Amino acid sequence: MPKIIAMIPARLGSQRLKQKNLLEIDNEPLIVRAMNKAKAMDCFDEVWVNSEADVFGDLARANGVSFHKRPEHLGGNDATSEDFVNEFLLAHPCDYLVQVHSIAPLVTPDEINRFVTHLTTTGTDTLLAGVHEQIQCMMGGEALNFSRDGMDATQELVPIDRISWSLTGWRAASYLETFAKGGCATFHGKLDFFGLSRPSGIVVKYEEDYLMVKALAAAGFGQ
Repeated sequence: MPKIIAMIPARLGSQRLKQKNLLEIDNEPLIVRAMNKAKAMDCFDEVWVNSEADVFGDLARANGVSFHKRPEHLGGNDATSEDFVNEFLLAHPCDYLVQVHSIAPLVTPDEINRFVTHLTTTGTDTLLAGVHEQIQCMMGGEALNFSRDGMDATQELVPIDRISWSLTGWRAASYLETFAKGGCATFHGKLDFFGLSRPSGIVVKYEEDYLMVKALAAAGFGQ
């Protein structure tokens, strides 16, 4: 059986919404909500919080989750996920790594389980998650999935896959190999996309995001 690790990244300093990982839903910090959800999943062999901040280490230990303290230089605004994921994988060997973002609090256990199954059974090296947007989309002033020569029904359009980063999964060995060669490990190898529900695709980056997920959680989403 492959070894699968869930890693919950958390940085104390955030530019757009201060200390967003410590914001609460139902009196539970987002980071703790992610820990408890990952801990309850049978598909993970280990659950780790990855941060430069000791406050997250204290929360991890209090909730029965392991803590990886990344180097200080990987906790600043200039640090990329490429770097801290690679540093984590070098310290914690596994077959697959699944990044579970605490700031996507409405991802359901069923979605996590199906995401992991897809990653580990399809030969995928990189599995991204997000929402299928089946509506007219543009980029740089150009039509992406529709023709300007006619008005097609939206249900007939090819969906655009919007990456939300709620969940991300990698084959560990090929990630490390790609990184070592100077490639972009985040999007390496056989790339695939896993569709989430619209609530699960909401990531808390701004105040309005937080207000939306709080309201949706109160309505029963994310269970």
